[in-house]
Amino acid sequence: MTSLFDDISDYNRPLAARVRPRNLDEFFGQTHLIGQGKVLRKMIEQGQMSSMIFWGPPGVGKTTLANIIAKQTQAQFITFSAVTSGIKEIRAIMQEAEANRQYGERTLVFIDEIHRFNKAQQDAFLPFVEKGSIVLIGATTENPSFEVNSALLSRSKVFVLNKLSVEEMVALMTRILKDERAFPNQTIAISHDNLTKIALYADGDARIALNTLEMAVLNSKEQDGRVEVSEAIMEELLDKKMLFYDKTGEEHYNIISALHKSMRNSDPDAAIYWMTRMLDGGEDPLYIARRLIRFASEDIGLADTRALSLTVETFQACQMLGLPECDVHLTEAVIYLSLAPKSNAVYKARLRAAKDVKDTQNEPVPLHLRNATTKFMKEVGYGKGYQLAHFYEDKLTTMQTIPDNLVGHTYYHPTEEGNERRFKERLNYIRDWHRKHDGSTQEPKPSEN
Repeated sequence: MTSLFDDISDYNRPLAARVRPRNLDEFFGQTHLIGQGKVLRKMIEQGQMSSMIFWGPPGVGKTTLANIIAKQTQAQFITFSAVTSGIKEIRAIMQEAEANRQYGERTLVFIDEIHRFNKAQQDAFLPFVEKGSIVLIGATTENPSFEVNSALLSRSKVFVLNKLSVEEMVALMTRILKDERAFPNQTIAISHDNLTKIALYADGDARIALNTLEMAVLNSKEQDGRVEVSEAIMEELLDKKMLFYDKTGEEHYNIISALHKSMRNSDPDAAIYWMTRMLDGGEDPLYIARRLIRFASEDIGLADTRALSLTVETFQACQMLGLPECDVHLTEAVIYLSLAPKSNAVYKARLRAAKDVKDTQNEPVPLHLRNATTKFMKEVGYGKGYQLAHFYEDKLTTMQTIPDNLVGHTYYHPTEEGNERRFKERLNYIRDWHRKHDGSTQEPKPSEN
């Protein structure tokens, strides 16, 4: 049924909807998947479809690809929403799809933002995917390894869609401006530089780019069918760049990982960049400060004993000042940690000890290391034979302090980096001392202290 307002409403749809690609030749980007001879293009052209997951950031064509596949394969196209689709509704439609399969009709089920479906909702599709009643296409911005049920994931091909490059975005907008569906009866004059600015602003999201382009056109003056986009309009529209940073999603962990690894690689410029991405994306400065504290011991340790105290002080500064003032303190700490000598000897010592704790039985504490806090404890041998290091000239004793079955196990292996060289020298001295004195009778001598 048509409406008197169909043509008007069609033009009033957003530009991204008006110029949505209708086939693979009109689709832009993702050439690693749908370029000539590529795997996904072959599957679509040959009609050999299987269930699949499209994983990628917003605005890269996940929904558009699903629509093109449905048209190309001439399948019945059903979409589901995590908000409105209950288990009962899903099963009813799946039963209908199974019946249609008996008559040779294919059903393509598209689930946008499949990561928002709970386990029960996802499980409802599983038997119909297994039987081939449906071809399921899920789209997600989140890592499917964490957000899609393993049983469903194992029966689907995962295709990774990349965000569009600046060059691809500019080429896309240039082509769109020539599309008769975009701005009918108008000629749009916009410079290559301004298209580049829009592409940078959109950060790989074609939907944002096209919406911004449309806003620029709608807010520019038209004369005799010619619209010229001015610098003033562009400056107003692009006043603040939007940052993609999901504090609860995978990007959060990706960027903190990039910060950590940049500091570990002694690259202060990269570290400052990633920290700034986090701050400007709305991250809690205390979270960043906590990660810096962890880094100070995990990747620097005793190579620079100032690193830990500096990061703790940075955390306290962030507590006292908050944003925006504490940004400079975080920057200072990030630079210091990046340039500090690196050692993970402390971290590895903890891992080695943890392995022994896991792989051996819970050894009792030797009696001579126990405190005899009662008369009975003293009578049964608590504290007997304990040697107080302060009573010995070298402040070292031959007393064994590790369980018998772990004698000879070493955990801390210092490096030559920074201050840790001094710790290594001291540890070597202690070990040499034990090699000379262990097994001998050592008499305590009065300490000067």
